[in-house]
This record gives sequence, structure tokens and C-alpha cells, in this order.
Amino acid sequence: MRSRRLTIAANPTHTVSAMPQPAKTIEFYFDFGSPTTYLAHTQLPGIAADTGAQLDYKPMLLGGVFKATGNQSPVTLPAKARWMLHDLERHARRYGVPYVHNPHFPINTLPLMRAAIGLQMHQPESFQRYVDTVFHAMWAEPVNLGDAGVLARVLTDAGFDAPALLALTAQPEVKAALIAATDAAVARGVFGAPTMFVDDQMHFGQDRLDFVREAAAAA
Repeated sequence: MRSRRLTIAANPTHTVSAMPQPAKTIEFYFDFGSPTTYLAHTQLPGIAADTGAQLDYKPMLLGGVFKATGNQSPVTLPAKARWMLHDLERHARRYGVPYVHNPHFPINTLPLMRAAIGLQMHQPESFQRYVDTVFHAMWAEPVNLGDAGVLARVLTDAGFDAPALLALTAQPEVKAALIAATDAAVARGVFGAPTMFVDDQMHFGQDRLDFVREAAAAA
């Protein structure tokens, strides 16, 4: 009797594709009154684009952060202020971006930051254009944005309805939102600007952007 040989076909190999990783987020705590924050602002969009990360701007009032943490501006120390002015110029040259120390510094940024958070709340499509406009006017032109007339002109030239935007800064909910955002920043460990978070890693200072890039690019 002839035996019958059974041939069992091997199961085909299935290639399992790796699940795409969610994009990381770079959280950027900022105040327009900080020149180092301006320099970080000129670089972070490129870092986000290169690493596939999302860039999330977080308005806060730097003066409120200083008061809550006991920190103060480096310009209060004359020797550090002189060093910082040169360091800012060096970094601007390295980044290839315009930078001119604002002769009106320091400037009260409370209305500017209220407008920023107000736009995030009510006109998010205009927020980035506003941020770009104010940073440029503050640290590239530079002009006195603490003067209401100058601020209105800058906003109008950029295509904003200046009276409507400035009126937004007087709304109680906008004022409360900026206070809450500043308190939340302090609670998270923020003590100055610029401060960036990637996941739960905090990075302080525009001279730490290499670490921000590494954290955003990490799988």
C-alpha cells in the first residue's frame, strides 16, 4: 500500500508596520519683553518643522513670574547686563536674524500679553501674525510699544483693527486668563523666559535650544 505524503504549506510571513508615533509638542512660555525670548521665537518654528513637533505658544506675564518666584531681570546687575547685550548680538548673528536692543527697555508688556491671550481665546487665526508683529516691532525695529499711539500704529500697519484689539485687553475674562496662565506657569516650575517644555522636560534660555531639538526629535 502506497503511503500518502502530506505537504503542509508554511504560513506566509506577515510584516507588521510600526505604529506612527504621535508628534511631540514644544510648549513655549513667553513674554514679549524678553530679548532672549525673541531670539528663541525666531528659531523654534524651524526646530518644530525639522523634528515634526507641534509648537504651542504659552503667553504669560514675566513680571508676575518674577514676583511669584523671587527672580529678577538680569539687567538689574550691571556687569551681567553688559555681558548679556554682547551675548544677544552674538546669538543674533549666529541665527542670522535682526536684533537691535530696544532703547525704551524695559517696557510694560501687560497690554501686549493680554492681547496675545485674548487672540488665542477669540481669534486664534490671528494669533501667530500678532506674535510675529510684536516681537519684530520690539526687538528688530525697535519701537516703544509701551506708548499706546505707537502700538496702535504698529498694529494698524500689520492689518489689525487696533481699537478692537486694544479693547479686547480690557475684558475681565481676558485679564483673568492671563493671571491664570501665569499662575499655571509658576506652578509648573517656570521662573523666567524663555522656558520650553517637551513632554515633562523643562528647558530654560534660548541658549538651550539644542536640548529642545534633541528632546523633540527623540522617539
